[in-house]
Amino acid sequence: MRWLALVWAAALATPAWGCTPEAQCEIGGRAYVAALPQTAQTPPAVIYLHGFGGSGQGVLRNQRIVDAFLARGFAIIAPDGQPRAEGNGRRWDFHPRSPDAQQAEVDHLIAVRDDAVARLGLDPDNIILAGFSIGGSMTAYTACLSPDAFAAYAPLGGNFWRPHPQGCAGPVRMLHTHGWVDGTVPLEGRVVNGLPSDDPAAFSQGDVFEALSIWRDANGCLHEKPDRFDVSGEYWMRTWTECAAGSALQFALFPRGHIVPVTWPDLVVDWYEGL
Repeated sequence: MRWLALVWAAALATPAWGCTPEAQCEIGGRAYVAALPQTAQTPPAVIYLHGFGGSGQGVLRNQRIVDAFLARGFAIIAPDGQPRAEGNGRRWDFHPRSPDAQQAEVDHLIAVRDDAVARLGLDPDNIILAGFSIGGSMTAYTACLSPDAFAAYAPLGGNFWRPHPQGCAGPVRMLHTHGWVDGTVPLEGRVVNGLPSDDPAAFSQGDVFEALSIWRDANGCLHEKPDRFDVSGEYWMRTWTECAAGSALQFALFPRGHIVPVTWPDLVVDWYEGL
């Protein structure tokens, strides 16, 4: 009987798949893949945006991320960005110098959301948009341009680029996570094409602290200073609570570089469920 119990437990832990790597779903000429938990008929979900040169299939090969979200009852949806003309892998059209492309990319992510809800039976009111590196930047611009498109936003290691937005469309629920010693996307940002930051041709990452100021304005927060300072595991967290009803803003720092911490999915779900 013990071996039957073990087999049954293993079956329950095995994710259900829809929009698989072998049979990808497609919307707007681009594919996405998904893994579904077996714990709910209409599960919540995380739409996770890959970093530079990545792909949706590459996201699902990161078993630590996938298993962590599935274990918490969240589906994970991994869409493809735009093909790179100069090489393999994909990218996101988020840069503020291309506002039409930026808006088209936001519209595409909303279309992915709607298609995945219809195909996979997701809970439409409980979908988080998250992403790593430039996937985090795409997450931030989606939150800025269309704050009501997703239940919450969780960029990791990426936010706005220069020039920073003058403002955003409305309040959001935002958890930004960043590595303290990130050299790829430093907290202060950096020029990525070898040109000085005052050159009009320069492409420069934004300042995360400036981004937080923009989010405080969008959320109508009363104070620049956080209301709470907490330490949870490897994360140092700063939280603004005196803000617009229904909004949320938290900044989590961890003492490493440009990586996805093993504990990050649980950080996101704990934060979201705590709202």
